Amino acid sequence: MAETDLEETDRDEGDYALDPATVDAILEAVAAGDGAAIDAAMEPLHAADIADLLEQIAPSERRDLLTLWSKGIDGEILSEIDESIREEVIEYLPRDVLTEAVRELDSDDVVDLIEDLEEPQQEMILDALPDSERAAVEQSLTYPEYSAGRLMQREVVTAPEHWTVGEAIDFLRSESELPDQFYHVILVDPGHHPVGYVTLGKILSSRRDVGLRDITEDSFRTISVMEEEGDVAYAFNQYHLISAPVVDEHDRLVGVITIDDAMAVLDEEHEEDVLRLAGVGEESSISDGVIETVRQRTPWLFVNLLTANLAAFVISRFAGTIEAIVALAALMPIVASMGGNAGTQSLAVAVRALATKDLTESNAGRVIRREAAVGAINGVVFAIVMAGVGWIFFGSWTLGAVIGAALIINLIVAALAGVLVPLALDRFDLDPALASGTFVTTMTDVVGFFAFLGLATLVLL
Repeated sequence: MAETDLEETDRDEGDYALDPATVDAILEAVAAGDGAAIDAAMEPLHAADIADLLEQIAPSERRDLLTLWSKGIDGEILSEIDESIREEVIEYLPRDVLTEAVRELDSDDVVDLIEDLEEPQQEMILDALPDSERAAVEQSLTYPEYSAGRLMQREVVTAPEHWTVGEAIDFLRSESELPDQFYHVILVDPGHHPVGYVTLGKILSSRRDVGLRDITEDSFRTISVMEEEGDVAYAFNQYHLISAPVVDEHDRLVGVITIDDAMAVLDEEHEEDVLRLAGVGEESSISDGVIETVRQRTPWLFVNLLTANLAAFVISRFAGTIEAIVALAALMPIVASMGGNAGTQSLAVAVRALATKDLTESNAGRVIRREAAVGAINGVVFAIVMAGVGWIFFGSWTLGAVIGAALIINLIVAALAGVLVPLALDRFDLDPALASGTFVTTMTDVVGFFAFLGLATLVLL
């Protein structure tokens, strides 16, 4: 590839993030109260970039920007804004602007918009909708949170199962109330039960006299309205779905879920796992205020404080040993740190595998044996290293042997805990990402300190 091509590639990759110069220019215009400059700077930005901008700036800057910007928020931007600031943004919008923005949205986007808002704001948005759309949104809100019923959109393109391609094309050309984007025409029987679907590509490339039933897709499957949205996202990812009809308890068609919504759920699931593993709360965001951030993080720090005291208690039982051999105090953090890191490695793999359903009862035994073997091998490798450290820096092969043996024990325990703890939590229908890190760290600290100081007491004193 030529140098100019490489330079062009580098520039293109940078185009996917907000240009800091653009952000600075907008904030300068906001500070100067220059509405015209704000309009000019905001005009070329995509809705997702505008949402990112609103999330990144301070609340006072956000309020002033929305006040000065003449175009204002539309439905596409509103649906892109993170829920952590959505309520705040809605408060700044004039009622007519909010009404127009909401009317541009599909029913699933409206549900996503209002489900976390306070009741007065929910009523404000519902009042902006036509009666038929309001009824559809209110019906979706009756389904459990995080269910397919909340995720689906009610705007569905259907056709009787006996239609031909020509009849379907004539219908699509004449119908004025089609969704802005759709991928399949869903075939239904007289009872409004979905029996298959046909891609738009197949319809456009087939003769008019071909029956729709003859060109349906093999990937067709229905989703229950009560299905948990995480399982819906998994099905889309696993079976490479583009859209899927949603059915009620009588298998009648009530909506459709499209790949963009399913992948958004998958992305949220990944993000929640990372945040939970870090103990910062699944709804943490860079736009959160100080008090909200403290509220989310303090409980997990308190739990960590309790577990740290448990490790400290174990150390206190060997105070005499540490006083007799001061070098132990310098080496103790190595045992704990190695165990914690090894446990985190196993834990991250196990939690992700459980989320993607790759770790199941059928292969759990094999995975546990693998992790135990990995822990043992790593333990032996680093035991040899630390044996040399003990001899070189402390002049004692026995001290090196003690810390080496403790490392072998702790790395095996860490590897096993990293798999067994999330498996146990999953078995009791608890989120494996929620508390696994705390349990694994506690186990590696306690076992590591006990093994190291216990062996030192037996061998060195």
